[in-house]
Amino acid sequence: MDSLGPPQSAASQKEGQDVKASPAHSTLALVEQNLEETDPWDLPELKDTGVPWSALDTKGKVQRVVVSVLKFVILLGLLYMFICSLDILSSAFQLVGGRAAGDIFQDNSVLSNPLAGLVIGVLVTLLVQSSSTSSSIVVSMVSSGILTVQVAVPIIMGTNIGTSVTNTLVAMTQAGDRSTFRRAFAGATVHDFFNWLSVLVLLPLEAATGYLYVVTELIIDSFQIQSGDAPDLLNVITDVLTEAIIQLDDSVLGDIASGGSEARNKSMIKRWCQTQFNTTLQNVTVPGPENCTSPAFCWVDGNITVTLKNVSEEYNTQKCRHLFVDVNLSDLAVGLILLALSLLVLCSCLVCIVKLLNSMLKGQVASVIKKILNTDFPFPFGWVTGYIAIIVGAGMTFIVQSSSVFTSAITPLVGIGVISLERAYPLSLGSNIGTTTTAILAAMASPGERLANALQIALVHFLFNISGIILWYPIPFTRLPIRLAKGLGNITANYRWFAAVYIISCFLVLPLLVFSLSLAGWKVLVGVGVPVVVMLITVAVINVLQRRKPGCLPSGLQSWDFLPLWAHSLDPWDKLVGAFTAKCCCCCKCCQVSNDNQAHEVQEIVEQSTDIHKEVYDNPAMAVEKEVENEIKIELDILKITQL
Repeated sequence: MDSLGPPQSAASQKEGQDVKASPAHSTLALVEQNLEETDPWDLPELKDTGVPWSALDTKGKVQRVVVSVLKFVILLGLLYMFICSLDILSSAFQLVGGRAAGDIFQDNSVLSNPLAGLVIGVLVTLLVQSSSTSSSIVVSMVSSGILTVQVAVPIIMGTNIGTSVTNTLVAMTQAGDRSTFRRAFAGATVHDFFNWLSVLVLLPLEAATGYLYVVTELIIDSFQIQSGDAPDLLNVITDVLTEAIIQLDDSVLGDIASGGSEARNKSMIKRWCQTQFNTTLQNVTVPGPENCTSPAFCWVDGNITVTLKNVSEEYNTQKCRHLFVDVNLSDLAVGLILLALSLLVLCSCLVCIVKLLNSMLKGQVASVIKKILNTDFPFPFGWVTGYIAIIVGAGMTFIVQSSSVFTSAITPLVGIGVISLERAYPLSLGSNIGTTTTAILAAMASPGERLANALQIALVHFLFNISGIILWYPIPFTRLPIRLAKGLGNITANYRWFAAVYIISCFLVLPLLVFSLSLAGWKVLVGVGVPVVVMLITVAVINVLQRRKPGCLPSGLQSWDFLPLWAHSLDPWDKLVGAFTAKCCCCCKCCQVSNDNQAHEVQEIVEQSTDIHKEVYDNPAMAVEKEVENEIKIELDILKITQL
């Protein structure tokens, strides 16, 4: 077929082909090139859109200062409500799943398996949403002799993993903006990856050598440690509000885990806050004369031996003052109510905090804060900056007495670009250390006979986190959690539904699967687990070689194209999720349209009925016949509409 345009020479045709094939002359290529040059992990510029300070008059300056102070006060109030909602959320999870957590801890035969103990630590911390609570249960069981320290070590590792889910859930609230969600989810999951990688290395090491147990035992034996009182820092402020809403009896979970039968029927909601013991001298029946307090106070009447003893009876003197003290509801019902309310307040406060920070952190204020938080010390002391951040994270966590609160607070800051991921990583590591120092101080408040075991468990938690930092922080090459978090952040930014898949898989499905295999015995666990682990390691190695040295691999393994598309790409799954959500939305809209149409048709029937009534009123002779026909017609039409 002849060309419709003018004839061209061979040289001009070749030149045209070259121009056409050149990516530099393609608009799409230019756009892609610009996108590649922009690093999505660069901190965004928080521009000041307001009037410059120098351009304001006296009234405008005073107004800006007053508004800034009010915003700061509101921000402090929102942070206070955010922390209190996390505390209430922990109490709600304890009411909902606390008894199940206590029952899980009670099965000692399962706990003797290190992997099962690890998974139980994860699941129990997920149920109660507090590593402090789950750790205190473990400490009480060790102190009472139900568990040995060796058995409790994997459980403590599991609590370290379980507590990191809170800030991951907080990151989900920032899924509205793609770039913000990328940074926020990576900032939250860098904590997860650190905990998981530390467990992958230290759990086998502990099972083989008892490293954590031996070192902490040497520390306990080397120092003469006396018991003391754990300080209350931020709790002094937050307890004013949280204790006015709900108060829990912390001893109930420990009693259930210890096998106490009376604790099963006891409510976890604290009813009486003050009790009094009254000691009286009473006649008490004892098995024999050898059980008498004194020969002078011992009487034998046949087979009955009676003696005088001091008997102490506990009397409730003052009720607690919180909203649910006189509410006649079960623990589960109260827990569900508090769960819904605390989640509502938590998400609302978080959204308001992010909006408020975006309005406050602009211009010079933003640049100053970003420089303070993200700038390293001058050479050759740049390496010190990360360790200062670890100390700051530990100190802040010690003040708020909760790693979940601290990491959940910095997650929005990472999302909006105030804190870089590289700086959030050492802050998260410091929060791990800070929460263990709180546990150490709490253990030091134990009685003298329980002090050694309680303190050793707390030191195990501390040494576990220190060992993890030594593994995954000092050398930049070993900072794998940052690279893994960035990779996951890129995935979740493109496929936001994958964030929910990650949370459900890592914190629910995987622990339950490992726990089920542990119950089946070592043979089943090794037979299933070892091939899966070998396959995952092989896939990871092939992925690394495909990116860096594909020539080392056979031609068939230089890419995963030989597999079905759904096996090596998330695009088919994304289309499936998109189609499913679109269908659900369509069904909802259709239902709404159908309801509107039904209402419109019923309205028309009613209007027709009104017209017929008017005709009947004008002609009374037709009244009875028309009325019966009209009512039958209306009932049939409405029945037909409802069936449709």
